[in-house]
Amino acid sequence: MIVIPMAGRSQRFFDAGYAQPKYRLELEGRSVFAHAVESFAAQFESHAFLFVVGPDAAAEAFVRGECARLGIAEAQVVRLAAPTAGQAETVAAGLAGAAIAGDPPLTIFNIDTFRPGFSFPPAMAGLDGWLEVFRGDGDNWSYVRPTPGPEPLALETAEKRPISDLCCTGLYHFSRASDFAWALERERAAPQAKELYVAPIYNHLIGRGAKIGYSLIAREAVVFCGTPDEYEALKGSR
Repeated sequence: MIVIPMAGRSQRFFDAGYAQPKYRLELEGRSVFAHAVESFAAQFESHAFLFVVGPDAAAEAFVRGECARLGIAEAQVVRLAAPTAGQAETVAAGLAGAAIAGDPPLTIFNIDTFRPGFSFPPAMAGLDGWLEVFRGDGDNWSYVRPTPGPEPLALETAEKRPISDLCCTGLYHFSRASDFAWALERERAAPQAKELYVAPIYNHLIGRGAKIGYSLIAREAVVFCGTPDEYEALKGSR
């Protein structure tokens, strides 16, 4: 299952004078939402999708309409009644409100990031989970500290704390949804950041011996549209 949490308030965009949340803004004649979700065009027929939105009924209607236009075979939308304590809690609330059978793999992705032509990396098959990363710098990302040696395995993960130059694209994978839920419960008991982010909860899985990998891509393979400046730069370059 591919889960896209989008219950944030887009406050930076409203503060900058935009009249709509970022995912509804137009870019090349399509919405930012469409650009982000089309990252998974190759999975539209094979994977279930879950979109987690805020309490606004218009958001749910917009997502359902866009999913129909994109041709997603199986899409659920869960509308939350109240704000959450962070992205990880938003995902958990969405899973609780959806009709989920069994213990499926869970892939989480941001609504303001584009990954054209994404496919699941074969090298990550068989691991308990993995994060997608690129080499970068700054202190506004999620990060992976790699283990010593040639295998692309994570020794530690962090949020807004640069522990390496491996910066996350916002794509997080758990081989079992139950592992995500287990790790989130432990993160709630001992938070590593101000919010309940997804990246740090991998540390609980690593601590119990899980094999968590990272898939390294070129910086040019991912496009970010999470701030007004990034959005305006994309408008000007396309």
